[in-house]
Amino acid sequence: MTDERTPSTAVRSEARGPHWVAWVPDDKGKPAGSVILVGQTREEAEARARAWAVALATKA
Repeated sequence: MTDERTPSTAVRSEARGPHWVAWVPDDKGKPAGSVILVGQTREEAEARARAWAVALATKA
């Protein structure tokens, strides 16, 4: 499902112990701005990363 308010930037995520981390990759695949977002589930972590990307895009 695509939300028009979210950037088309891919979000990457992976399990880290009992939680998930997600980030918006830069051109090298590393977390843009060295920012990772944590969530109890994959969906929560990815939603936080998308929200961060939207906030970052609106500040630019």
